[in-house]
Amino acid sequence: MILTLAFRHFWAKKRRSAFLLLGFALGVGVMIVLLSIGEAMLDQSRDVALVGGGEVTVLPQGIDVEAMRTGGVSGMFFGIDHARFLSRQLLGGPRQAGIVRAVAPAIEGKIVYLARGGTTVAVRAGGEIPSRAGAVGAGLDILAGRWRDIPADSDWVAPSPGQLYNELDRFHVPPRPDSTWAEWDYFNVIVGAGEWWYITLMVAGEVSRGRWGGQVLLTRRRPDGRYERFVARVPAGRVAFDTAAADLTVGESTVRQSVGIYRITARAAGDAGEARVDLELRPRAYRYFPPVELREEQLLSGYAVPALVGDASGTLCVVADCRRIGDAPAYHDHNWGVWRGVTWEWGAARGGALALLYGGVNTPDRDRASVPFFLTVVDSLGVSQVLRFKAIRYSGSRPVPHSPGVTAPERLEIVAAREGDTVRLGVEVEDALASRHEAEGLSRHFLQMRGRFTLAGRIAGAAVADSGAGFFETYVP
Repeated sequence: MILTLAFRHFWAKKRRSAFLLLGFALGVGVMIVLLSIGEAMLDQSRDVALVGGGEVTVLPQGIDVEAMRTGGVSGMFFGIDHARFLSRQLLGGPRQAGIVRAVAPAIEGKIVYLARGGTTVAVRAGGEIPSRAGAVGAGLDILAGRWRDIPADSDWVAPSPGQLYNELDRFHVPPRPDSTWAEWDYFNVIVGAGEWWYITLMVAGEVSRGRWGGQVLLTRRRPDGRYERFVARVPAGRVAFDTAAADLTVGESTVRQSVGIYRITARAAGDAGEARVDLELRPRAYRYFPPVELREEQLLSGYAVPALVGDASGTLCVVADCRRIGDAPAYHDHNWGVWRGVTWEWGAARGGALALLYGGVNTPDRDRASVPFFLTVVDSLGVSQVLRFKAIRYSGSRPVPHSPGVTAPERLEIVAAREGDTVRLGVEVEDALASRHEAEGLSRHFLQMRGRFTLAGRIAGAAVADSGAGFFETYVP
């Protein structure tokens, strides 16, 4: 009877019945989809290859999220370069303090091989920092024992100044014997109007074979425009470097770092007599650039800037002529690598509110136009942006004093970009020093220039502009 009434009603009210039937079908379909989604979410929550906790997951640029889900995080075999720098400054630093409550680094589902005797077993392993994992709601449910930060966790997340600069500024053991291996600490200090010093303590040679040594290079630019150079060569037996700290000894010259403060002492001799340096350098907070390495076949080039902006105090002497300085503008970087046939472009400058750093390495077997240079803009909160550019436009020509036939550019210009950000850097060269380099049959001149810069553009949607002075380096025939 009920079935007969339903058919008669459907026949009498065809349009209304069809509309109701369509609505019922849509409702059933939506319910099926929701149930499927719920089941998938439940399966994902139990998937050991997925990272849980927090509101945003940070992955390397270019990762296909769908492929990641198909193979699991552990199946992608990726890592995030400079994870410490990202966690401490770019994501977890003061710049994002208003929107980022906590940053929780994690290693998930990596393959580890455990060997005992003649047996090797492959296992999955992960790592987290307990306090940070708990802060983003991904803490473990502990049935017994304790799960809390150890000193290594605290050092990773928030190192003391001394730990931070030891990490940035440690020395390295060459991966293989190479006569062109060199590693050095470089400092420059502005003493006054028209006077500055370049200070370099270097280790070079085939360290593993015992054919190596150290060198101290001091260069003073006098107020009258003349340069004085001082050199000390030191045998390997009087050289000591630390692969876990910033400390370096080259004969009577040393670099020591403690609680984030550098102490530099150096002695070297030249035509003008003996030069002596005794300085204390204090890097400004957040004004550093993390260690980066470029590896290409026979090329290894590493670079770090512990003090893009610093203040130096102490004494600088040539024979008995000593000058006392206090809170003088200073800079410090650290370089290491194999330098066979290598040249570079480099610049560092500080303005009223911003500091900038650019650089890139050229090798004989690479197309110069395709070299990926970088330009970093830094403010009081740290790195604001890292941009890229392919070429530096040099223009004009000016003779280099005391270097017949050698000319330096009068100006240089860089246009660097990253997605929607673009900045233009212009530099007017005011002074230059040339040093001749002979390598593999090629003769070049290494230029150390001083100049004034202007910077303008947009970063993160906001206009930026500044001006100031800095040091710039390049190579010319």
